[in-house]
Amino acid sequence: MSSELSVDHLLGIKYLKPEDIELIFKTADHFKEVINRPIKKVPSLRDITIANLFFENSTRTRLSFELAEKRLSADVINFSAASSSVKKGETLIDTVNNILSMKVDMVVMRHPNPGAGIFLSKHVKASIINAGDGAHEHPTQALLDSYSIREKLGDVKGKKVVIVGDILHSRVALSNIFALKMQGAEVKVCGPKTLLPKHIESLGVGVEMNLKAALEWCDVANMLRVQNERMDISYFPSTREYVKQFGLNKKLLDSLNKEIVVMHPGPINRGVEITSDVADSEHAIILDQVQNGVAVRMAVIYLLASKIKQ
Repeated sequence: MSSELSVDHLLGIKYLKPEDIELIFKTADHFKEVINRPIKKVPSLRDITIANLFFENSTRTRLSFELAEKRLSADVINFSAASSSVKKGETLIDTVNNILSMKVDMVVMRHPNPGAGIFLSKHVKASIINAGDGAHEHPTQALLDSYSIREKLGDVKGKKVVIVGDILHSRVALSNIFALKMQGAEVKVCGPKTLLPKHIESLGVGVEMNLKAALEWCDVANMLRVQNERMDISYFPSTREYVKQFGLNKKLLDSLNKEIVVMHPGPINRGVEITSDVADSEHAIILDQVQNGVAVRMAVIYLLASKIKQ
């Protein structure tokens, strides 16, 4: 197994190779042990400066990246678009070049436009990590999801994973499909017809319209939230209607013939895609995902930074 990534940026899962994912997970195993020590810091990136550029709201991802960077002893600068010159009409390249002229080595960016990270990687001399670009990809979320499945079930290969909910607007769904397929899992999607992309089967996934049937089939259910902020029209009659057909509750979970693992990328709309008693049950690994997120992001940052240092 190679000790370095085949890419200089993390722009999307589709640009990675299976051995890259394996290397990230092996490195994350080491960092998971580090963050559970009394002293949770390592001096690996003492001479690296990282800019977190968030042009879209984020709590979990931003905090997770910032914590990962600080655990690696990197210097961190945070940028939020709401209080920046972007509001005055500055372009993305100008914003980033101004930040890079302050000698930044790596940029973690979330942006509402799909492909923003790819565009940026062609125009600036820094390593780019995509922390979500519109409804396109969210690679570190997919990596931490796969890592959590591997931790819970021993391996991703051969496992049956159903992704439930708003597939159409979800960057998490797309990145997860790429990552799970690359590792040899079987994937199905389940949700209202209006929230499933037209040619989703071409990605090698099955479509199941009935939630109960999907849950009977799967080993893991990844419950996505309905992304109201990306919807310009109504995709289903009402929230109540959605909950009735695609909401996961304890009664439904207990009616299955087997135990399944329940995941959620957060933030949870409790009582919509998943009820509180499911989110807080022993089936759910939602908080494990959050903890693994720090270890996986440390691994990604560390591996990309080691290519900069060369």
